[in-house]
Amino acid sequence: MPQTYARTLLQTLALAGLTLLAACETTQVQPPKPDDTQVMRGKEPNYKRVLVHFGTNRAPGDGSTPAQAFGTTYSDTVSYGSAEVSIPRDHRMGELEGPNPWLLEFRQDPEKHVMLLSVKPMDRKRFLDAIAGEIDEAGSRHALVFVHGYNTGFEDAARRTAQISYDIGFQGVPLFYSWPSQNSLLGYGEDERSVAKSQPLMRDFFRDLAERLDAETIYVLAHSMGTRATAGALADLFTERPDLRSRFRQIMLMAPDIDAEVFRTQIAPALVQPDNRLTLYASSNDIALKASKAVHQAARLGAADPLVLMPGMDSIDASDVATDLLGHSYYADGDSVVADLVEVIADKGPAEQRTWLEARRSEVGRFFRFKPVVRPAPAQ
Repeated sequence: MPQTYARTLLQTLALAGLTLLAACETTQVQPPKPDDTQVMRGKEPNYKRVLVHFGTNRAPGDGSTPAQAFGTTYSDTVSYGSAEVSIPRDHRMGELEGPNPWLLEFRQDPEKHVMLLSVKPMDRKRFLDAIAGEIDEAGSRHALVFVHGYNTGFEDAARRTAQISYDIGFQGVPLFYSWPSQNSLLGYGEDERSVAKSQPLMRDFFRDLAERLDAETIYVLAHSMGTRATAGALADLFTERPDLRSRFRQIMLMAPDIDAEVFRTQIAPALVQPDNRLTLYASSNDIALKASKAVHQAARLGAADPLVLMPGMDSIDASDVATDLLGHSYYADGDSVVADLVEVIADKGPAEQRTWLEARRSEVGRFFRFKPVVRPAPAQ
């Protein structure tokens, strides 16, 4: 990305007064020291270990800590493995707890923070065999694949996957695909190049899952810039292997940083089919996507400006959902959205049948919004 291109993005965010908050994930945490991973205040750990599996085309890091297992450099091959993440017992739904310097917290504690505890690399065959074995043992024969967005490192991708899986009470096998984001606000241009180059590798990853796993349903949840490679990879896969389409029950695009017209004309025709559901979550209050629109001079699919409506796609306007100051992380920290994801994964049906949504109609078609949250009045 030329310097003027990056400068346009930064200026747009600065005008909103939010430059220092412009991450697609929460504030970065410092990696733990090797002996910091077993902090316990009692005899039994006051946290739950969540096992997640991953594929990534990041080049390996120095491995000095779990957070350094993979870096930010692009690789033309996919690495596989599993990771363990701590979820504190007093975890709040939607929160990605980490050290808070304002509270004089300077190191991670698994009893207080969502923390990457370990990373175990595997070769492709062992990885697929391990997941297939877990699918066979799980009470729910489902798999959930999370794909992160811009400005996200491998560590936070693992943490967010575990947090989402825990919050929605997912009973199947959680996975994530981590493409080589630079994990930096200034890395937007390089992230765009990396996510585009990662699309064929992501397609092969999805194909392996669909071919090898004896799962009844694969759910895909993608966020922000990660939706570009996800949507493109699945569109390519469904075109090449239409027999695998039915394995993907639900594709959820959260705050997608995709050119709306490109999606409508080039990607959606391959994704929108009767045997799998496609759901768009968008918000007109998403400042990060407003910045992206200014940079690209093109409407973004996730900006709800206007909301993109298409036959076969449930379009959900999340503009009223309370979230971070950028309005870009409602997919994981908005209570209503998380509650809706629970019903999606529980296969409660299309949008019109789900508890937290209400149908609306515009001049171009029907869409959905989240019902107003009625909070009890404070005690007198």
